[in-house]
Amino acid sequence: MHRRVRVRDQKAIVTSGMKLLAWLESFAYSVARMSSGQQVLIKLRKMIIAGELEGGSRIAEIPTAELLGVSRQPVRMAFRLLEQEGLLIKNPTRGYTVREISNELVNDALEVRGVLEGLAAKTLAEQGLSAEQQQTLKNCIEQIEQLFAEHTEFGDEELERYHEFNVIFHDTIIQGAQNIALIQALSKNNQLPMASVQAITYDQSRALSEYRRLHYAHMQHCSIYEALLQRQSGRAETLMREHSSVALLGETVKNILTATA
Repeated sequence: MHRRVRVRDQKAIVTSGMKLLAWLESFAYSVARMSSGQQVLIKLRKMIIAGELEGGSRIAEIPTAELLGVSRQPVRMAFRLLEQEGLLIKNPTRGYTVREISNELVNDALEVRGVLEGLAAKTLAEQGLSAEQQQTLKNCIEQIEQLFAEHTEFGDEELERYHEFNVIFHDTIIQGAQNIALIQALSKNNQLPMASVQAITYDQSRALSEYRRLHYAHMQHCSIYEALLQRQSGRAETLMREHSSVALLGETVKNILTATA
């Protein structure tokens, strides 16, 4: 009798252990998949901007997945995001074409973004922040401030968190202006290379320089927020226009602009 109980206990332990192992494998897979997706996006963005994937060339899921050693799913997601960023053009039949990038195109797109986002900031400052807008912007600043306080360099996870609150900060200002024409113009301009707030580049080989650039962008956010709080419309517009050019300080972007100059 005592022996049968021990056998049942052993079976229960084995079953429980197998369930735990299966859960851990599932969890590890989901984490790896998220990390893989972010890495694929960053890698492909850098390859396009650096000219490793030549402008005008066709690109498809299967060979790209094989090249990067990943499944097709993260590649498919990355393609869609890169299309939104204006770095890929979807073909009418199948696959994508890499967009040709020039110095003039990037500079012009960022200048237009600065004008439009500057107008949004000016309009919002004149209107005054609502309690909800104020809390949202403040939370973005606090979250990113905490990120810099906790880390002296950024990996994929930190970059993803930075990206999340950076997008919320910009979207709050743009939507807060309540100008449909402005929003539509920005949406159109975002389809040009490097014009979208989504298009963050980060060269891990020059991590310190890139970290400082993102911290500088964060400090600009703080100044913009203060101008909005004080309803300083002219200052808010000027700061927002200057902020749009921070992408030009990125190592990856500087390299491609130098190469195409």
